[in-house]
Amino acid sequence: MRTTNLWRHAIMLALCSMTLTSCGDDENDDPVPKPDPITLRCARPDYLSAGDKVALISPSYYTDMENVTKTADVLRGWGLEPAIGPNVGKVYEGKYAGTVEERLSDIRWALNDPDIKAIICNRGGYGTIQLINRLGYDELKASPKWLVGFSDITTLHGLLSRAGVMSIHGTMSSFLAKGGTDQTSTLMRDMLMGIVPRYEVPAHPQNIQGQASGVLVGGNLCTFVPNLGSEADIACGKDIILFVEEVEESMHNIDRQMRILQLNGALARCRGIILGEFTDCGTEFTYDSVEAMLHEMLEPYGIPVLCGFPAGHGDVNLPLMMGAPVTMDVRADGATLQFDVDANQEKEVRTGDLIAPPTPIVTRLIMSGKREQ
Repeated sequence: MRTTNLWRHAIMLALCSMTLTSCGDDENDDPVPKPDPITLRCARPDYLSAGDKVALISPSYYTDMENVTKTADVLRGWGLEPAIGPNVGKVYEGKYAGTVEERLSDIRWALNDPDIKAIICNRGGYGTIQLINRLGYDELKASPKWLVGFSDITTLHGLLSRAGVMSIHGTMSSFLAKGGTDQTSTLMRDMLMGIVPRYEVPAHPQNIQGQASGVLVGGNLCTFVPNLGSEADIACGKDIILFVEEVEESMHNIDRQMRILQLNGALARCRGIILGEFTDCGTEFTYDSVEAMLHEMLEPYGIPVLCGFPAGHGDVNLPLMMGAPVTMDVRADGATLQFDVDANQEKEVRTGDLIAPPTPIVTRLIMSGKREQ
C-alpha cells in the first residue's frame, strides 16, 4: 500500500513539473494563477464652477494645520469655497491624521454632503491601505465627485477606479500651501474646472515607440502593488495604461515590485506604460537610470513606454485624470498624452518647459510626506 502511494506521489510531482515547464516557455509568462481581467468603465464627475464647495481631508498622515488653512485661502482665491474635515488636525500615534474611524468619517462626510463637489487630500504618507475593506463601491459612486491627491492617496484612486469613478492624481495641501500660483497647482485647478491639457513630452532615450489607448490607472508603485487582489486592485483591469512613479526606493525594490506585477499578469494586460518621476531612487546597480532598468524588462511586451513624465514626488507634479480613457503616442521626436474625455482641450502643455530647478531633498520629503524623517 505504501509503495502504491509513493508511486502516486511521484506521478503527481511529474505532472506538476510538466505543467510548470509548459507555462513558463515564454519569458513574460509565469505559472502563478492570474485573476480574470475586468473592464474598467469610470464615470466623470461634474467639473467645478465658481462658488463650489471643496473638502480638505487627511486620509493618511497628519499635516500641519497651517498648511490646511493656507490651502483654504488658495481655494478662496480660485473662487471656490473650502470646507475643512471635522477631524482634520487630529494626530494618532504620532503620525496618523486620526484613528481609522476618524479618517473614514471625514471621507464619508465629504462623500455624503451634496454641497461638496470635490475632495482634496492634505497629505499622503501612509494609512489608506487600512481603509480598503471599510469603503464600499456603492458609497464611492453614489455621488461621484473629484478626489485629488498622490503618493499614499494612490489607494483611494484604485478604489474609485474599481468603483467606476474618475479621480485626479495631483498635488495636495502640503504643496498648495506654498501659494497655488505655480503651474503644477494651476493645471490641477484647471482640470477640476474642465480645462484638460494635452501633454507634449520631450523624447527620452529609454522610450519605446508606439501608440496605445486604454484606461489610465496606477500611481505610487509601492502603494498600489500591495493592493493586488484587494478591492483597490487596479492592475486586474484589462486594456490599461499603467502610470508608475516612486520616491526614495532602491532599484532592486522597484524591480521587485514590477516583477510582482509581471507574475500577476498585470504587465501583459497593459496597452502602454507611463513612467513618471523616480525621485531620489537608488543607484546600486550599474544601469544608467531606473528607466534603463525598466526598459530592459518592458521591451519584450512590444507596447509603448513613455518615460520622464513629470508627475510624482518631484518638483513638478502634473495632474493626471485616473480612470479616464487616454491615448498615448510615443515617437522618436517625443510623445503625446491625451485624455479622451468631454472637456475643453484647447490647452497644449509642453512638459519640457515646466521642469523646475531641483529642490533640496529635505524639502521634498516634507512636501510629499512619504518618507518624512
